[in-house]
Amino acid sequence: RYTEGAFPHRSACSLPPTCVHTHIHVCVPALWGSVPWSMKFQCVSLWLLGIMLILCFVDSRSLRKCLISTDMHHIEESFQEIKRAIQAKDTFPNVTILSTLETLQSIKPLDVCCVTKNLLAFYVDRVFKDHQEPHPQILRKISSIANSFLYMQKTLRQCQEQRQCHCRQEATNVTRVIHDNYDQLEVRSAAIKSLGELDVFLAWIDKNHEVTSSA
Repeated sequence: RYTEGAFPHRSACSLPPTCVHTHIHVCVPALWGSVPWSMKFQCVSLWLLGIMLILCFVDSRSLRKCLISTDMHHIEESFQEIKRAIQAKDTFPNVTILSTLETLQSIKPLDVCCVTKNLLAFYVDRVFKDHQEPHPQILRKISSIANSFLYMQKTLRQCQEQRQCHCRQEATNVTRVIHDNYDQLEVRSAAIKSLGELDVFLAWIDKNHEVTSSA
């Protein structure tokens, strides 16, 4: 028969709840204090790396929420039908506004939304308005593309209102370079040049955005 006091050393399971709670808080600092500094440094480094990866993942996921809901295939087809006629009017074949802009190809994910918004505004507010097209068939295609750009602007404006479309200085600098290139040419020539390079912008959208069909 077991009698009280026969087993003076009791396990943690037999201690009152308050004692278990106290023992946990006392033992953990003691164990951490016995860990070598090199191992502590590795643990802290891994923790910081994990936090950085989580933040990068959240940033990339937030960009994917800004879907461009439009029929990109239809826009590309419309442009291909007029591309040859537009480029035939280009009197400055050795000058470019978008084609050789390496900065556009190195845009960071955080700047994609803002650069897209700025380039849409560039085409809608300057290029399409500056271009004077005498041929009705070509004009209809350009108007169709312009309407699609207006719809994309509306989509990105909603993202901006939800603070998912941040504009950093890098994005502003890219837009300024494009406008400067445009201003170096006479207005009519600049508009034709920009229209002829529209496929560069469309390809960049396909590469950097998650696009859904509006059909």
